[in-house]
Amino acid sequence: MSTLKVVSALLLGAAAGAAVAILFAPDKGSVTRKNIKDSAKGMADKILGKAEEILDIAEKQSRTAEAR
Repeated sequence: MSTLKVVSALLLGAAAGAAVAILFAPDKGSVTRKNIKDSAKGMADKILGKAEEILDIAEKQSRTAEAR
């Protein structure tokens, strides 16, 4: 449940950041959209990486608990 809250907060923060970026963007719309797309892809990659780390940690803890 805690992981779900973290991921939800991360996604909400990303959406808020994108909204602020659109409102205050000094570039043309097409440039801004490209920047947002690139940023979103980078964030998605980071989220997937963190999710993999969390799964690895959970798997290790599960194996440790089973060994006891």
